[in-house]
Amino acid sequence: MNKKYLDYVNIKQGTDSQARFSNGNTLPLTCLPHAHAMFAPQTNNYRGAWFYHPADRSFEGIRLTHQASPWVNDFSYFCFMPQTGRLIADYNARWSGFRPQDAVLTPYCMKLKLLRYRTEFSLAPTMSGAVMKVCVADSADRPVFSVLPFDFHSEIKVNERERTITGYTTSYTNAPYRDDFKIYFVFAFDCGIGGEMRDRGCQKTESVGVYLDSRRYTVRIATSYISEEQAMLNLRRETEGKTYEEIESLAASAWEELLSRVKIRADEQVMRTFYSCMYRAFVFPNRFYETDACGKNIHIDPETLTVKDGVAYTNNGFWDTYRTVYPFYSLVIPEKLNEIIEGFLNLYDDRGVLPRWPTPSEFNCMPGTLIEAVFADAVVKGLLSEKNARRALHAMVANSKFISEGRKIARKCVPEYEKLGYVPYTLCKESVNETLDSAYGDFCIFATAAALGEKEIAETYLKSSRNYKNLFDSSVGFMRGKDENGCFREEKFDSFMWGRDYTEGSAWQNGFAVPHDYAGLAELYGGKEEFLNKIDELFAAEPLYAIGGYGGEIHEMTEMAAADLGQCAISNQPSFHIPFLYAEFGDKEKSRKIVKHIALNYFSSADDGFPGDEDNGTTACWYIFAVLGFYPMCPGKDEFTVTGCLADSAEICLNGKTVNLIEKTSGKYKIKYSEIMEGLYR
Repeated sequence: MNKKYLDYVNIKQGTDSQARFSNGNTLPLTCLPHAHAMFAPQTNNYRGAWFYHPADRSFEGIRLTHQASPWVNDFSYFCFMPQTGRLIADYNARWSGFRPQDAVLTPYCMKLKLLRYRTEFSLAPTMSGAVMKVCVADSADRPVFSVLPFDFHSEIKVNERERTITGYTTSYTNAPYRDDFKIYFVFAFDCGIGGEMRDRGCQKTESVGVYLDSRRYTVRIATSYISEEQAMLNLRRETEGKTYEEIESLAASAWEELLSRVKIRADEQVMRTFYSCMYRAFVFPNRFYETDACGKNIHIDPETLTVKDGVAYTNNGFWDTYRTVYPFYSLVIPEKLNEIIEGFLNLYDDRGVLPRWPTPSEFNCMPGTLIEAVFADAVVKGLLSEKNARRALHAMVANSKFISEGRKIARKCVPEYEKLGYVPYTLCKESVNETLDSAYGDFCIFATAAALGEKEIAETYLKSSRNYKNLFDSSVGFMRGKDENGCFREEKFDSFMWGRDYTEGSAWQNGFAVPHDYAGLAELYGGKEEFLNKIDELFAAEPLYAIGGYGGEIHEMTEMAAADLGQCAISNQPSFHIPFLYAEFGDKEKSRKIVKHIALNYFSSADDGFPGDEDNGTTACWYIFAVLGFYPMCPGKDEFTVTGCLADSAEICLNGKTVNLIEKTSGKYKIKYSEIMEGLYR
């Protein structure tokens, strides 16, 4: 019997991580693709954002989570769990042992046996919640079900007649813009409940437990950012008239349909890694909108708490995801991109600046506003409606001129960038990255404007897209920071120095971030041969680093040294394109050799399966492209650079049609998006 693609997926891939060394920094999330709510076992709350570890044998509850990264942390989260005897709220006292080897953790179900409570449960996800089936042994004490908010303002009500627990909590790990943003929840039981118990953990929150009239019961769960009434509506829509088994089957089918859109044949290790990465590719961004009783899509502005019309998505760091995730989406979920991008455009309308790291309020980290590349890539590939394409162009142009104020942060040092053609290091940290990202963003505006026939806008931004050249120091062969007077830093240049003018790296990792004009970058080095000699030098160098502007070691430094690929820190996004640069200039085989080495030796489906952070699907999609044998060197151009497939066969399957990727890319150095998608979409 042939395996389903789901059978290859390990949702624990990358979870064997810690703050000082990342093998992914992921969570084992049971959820629908792009879900409104996700679920993970909480095994040790002492670790904060690293609240799950695959080696743990303790279980503190099922955590409804929205954590997209441990570095931005969680919001709108709480725990719940079956217990026996009485409510125990303190996670130090309530935990039960379980056998990790017996636990079932998949995209579509979570199944655990709690040894202390002699209780087994199965959970299957819906869009905003889940259905949970619980079985308590006859030898165990009386069944209890507990809702366990964290130490944030919460309110919980028990309605014995309706057999429901309802309420809200305001949990938010990072300091929020406001502390009254709520997630509403409803738990509905198929048996009688009673004997309400309460445990006040602090002045702001209260955990609640109820006794169950049956040792075998089902509980249905839904949430809403809008209201308790909306949570009830979500519950009815998602679970009414469906058994647990039907909910689990629907979730499994949703994942299998997505995974089967790319079919490869390869050895077992590659198959497991590939489809585990495919799962990761579709977890984020998360849906942040709901549908009201009249059938209208609505979302809440988390900073004003105003309910607004339209779709919305959250949990995405665009500095990471523009590189691989959205180009991958253009191949496998082209029909979904217009809605996702419309959701981001609605966030722009809500705040007046483009989102950079929404989670759900703007986290405001990383340089640039690289959502410009997401927009441009979709526009040049013809995947946006005319209305949304023009909305995107308007938003990008306005954002490029917006002077940041308070929490409304767009590009940095806009007046200086427009006047000088670069961001001075004297006014802005990470000035090299800010400059290069702004230049690339300008190219993305050019590409969008050109596709829409806006010639004047296109010409203006094409010119400024060459601003990256203003920071090249030919005397050392690197991009360097300049002051307002056009002078490079006076102190002795150290190519291994991290931080200061660079983001999460040194000049080695960040100096080649000119995706829109590699030919122009090569000219700065004296031509193609000299440029590729520089890349040879990069791979041949020792993996040295100096803590520089960081004042201490950060985990990305440690991970680069562990990978031992010279100065190619494949563990982090700025280096993702570097192995493909040889192919970009015509040497496919050299790139293929390096890419194959990285894919087979630094990635796996195991719990420690990534070479660094897996940021919202970005690292997973790098691996997918590596296996498929082509890479999006410049999102915003409708082409891929070919290296050669690492699988025995590879196909994209959409709308009942199939494209053989090996045949399509054979003998080519570049391949157009339209060549791949011909006959598949539109």
